Amino acid sequence: MQHKPARTRILDAAHELMLTVGLARATTKEIARAAGCSEAALYKYFPSKEELFIRVLQERLPKLGPLLDRLAADPGRRTVEENLTEIARQAALFYEQSFPIAASLYAETELKRRHDESLRELGMGPHVPIQGLDAYLRTEQRAGRVHPDADTFAAASLLLGACAQRAFAYEATERGAPPPLDTFAPALARTLVSGLSAAPGAR
Repeated sequence: MQHKPARTRILDAAHELMLTVGLARATTKEIARAAGCSEAALYKYFPSKEELFIRVLQERLPKLGPLLDRLAADPGRRTVEENLTEIARQAALFYEQSFPIAASLYAETELKRRHDESLRELGMGPHVPIQGLDAYLRTEQRAGRVHPDADTFAAASLLLGACAQRAFAYEATERGAPPPLDTFAPALARTLVSGLSAAPGAR
């Protein structure tokens, strides 16, 4: 581990501790110790625990933003349903991996407030993927592959909401696990497209 750059070691240690003990209990002191560096060295790269958490989400979890940007810029390579399936797959993986880390935010009011402030300063937050998916769907709408009367923001909210729900809604079931991604993502995309595609050729 010591052969890795200090910033990489800190991100790795933060990711591991946030997964195992939760964000609230993963102190910068513990993260620095696990990374094999001083707390002062950690603050050299990350000015706060909130920013470190945000960088863990950005750099260690499945990336949804670049996918949405790419599809909005060049949507026509595949069908809307294929694109939404890929989005649903990446979003479900992101929420599945981020939920155990972020859950403790809601138990610590002050930590949640500081986290929200950091997100606002960086122009980030849970709303950003919804806006990105809405932008992609409006691109498809202009191309005639989504019905002109479809509510693209509502559709984006439904898809990402379902992906987020998958991360925590199934632990009490007999199976104790979420629906398999290979069936969940295509079914979600197919259902959403049927509501978006009154126009010919949308699928």
